[in-house]
Amino acid sequence: MSDFNRGAARTIPVDRADMSVDAGLRSFMLGVYNKVALGLLVSAGLAFLTGSFPPVRDLMFSTSPTGRIGYTLLGMVVAFSPLAVMLFGMFAMKNATPRSSGIFYWTIVALIGAGLGVLSLVYTGTSIFSTFLITAAAFGGLSLFGYTTKKDLTGFGSFLIVGLVGLVIASLVNMFLQNSVMGFLISVVGVLIFAGLIAYDTQRLKMSYYEMGGDQAAMGVATNYGALSLYLNFINLFQFLLSIFGDRR
Repeated sequence: MSDFNRGAARTIPVDRADMSVDAGLRSFMLGVYNKVALGLLVSAGLAFLTGSFPPVRDLMFSTSPTGRIGYTLLGMVVAFSPLAVMLFGMFAMKNATPRSSGIFYWTIVALIGAGLGVLSLVYTGTSIFSTFLITAAAFGGLSLFGYTTKKDLTGFGSFLIVGLVGLVIASLVNMFLQNSVMGFLISVVGVLIFAGLIAYDTQRLKMSYYEMGGDQAAMGVATNYGALSLYLNFINLFQFLLSIFGDRR
C-alpha cells in the first residue's frame, strides 16, 4: 500500500539541489510532516474508540472461546477498506486537486485508525505506547537521513518496492499457514523495508518540490500524497515492530 504515487520522473540530481537553504522546501516538507502527525493523532483517537468503547468494539471485533481476537464482518470491511480506497484512487484520481487528494488522505487515515483498535485488544497499553515512541524516533532519524543525504536513493527505493511486493505475497500466504516462524521473519523483513522506504520517500518528496517549480496546486496535491506515503510507512513500521517486541495480553 505504501508505494502509492511513487515513481515520478526525477529531473534534478540529488547532489546538485541545495536543500539546506531553501525556505520554500522547508515549508513544503513541514506541511507534509504536519499532516502525518495530525493523521497519526486522528488514527490514535479512532483506534482508542474502536478498541475501548464497548458498543463500537463489539461491532468491530470478536473473541473466540479460546481467547483469539478476530474481526466481525463489519471489522473486516473496515480493515480492508483502505486498500480498496487506494486501488480506486490509483485509477480514478488521475487529475487530483488539493481538495480531492485531501479527502483521499483523510479517508484512508480514518479507516486505518478505526481498524487499529484491534491492537489494544491484543497488546498491552504499555507496549503499544513504548513501541510508538520507538517508531517515532526511528521515523525522525530515517526521514532526516533521507532529507540530508547527497546519495541518490532511487535504485535503493526500486529494490525496496520489489521487496514490498514480495512481503505482501508472503503475508497473504501466512494468513492461511499461520506459521509463527514465518510470521516473525516477515515482521523482521517488514521493519527493514519500511525503514528504508521512509528515507527513500523523504528524498523523493524533496526532489518533487523542485520539479513542481512553485505550482501551488501541484504542491497541495503532493503534500497530501507525500503525507500518505510517510503515514503508511510509519503505521506499517509500528505494526511490524509491535509484532516483534509487543507484550501480548
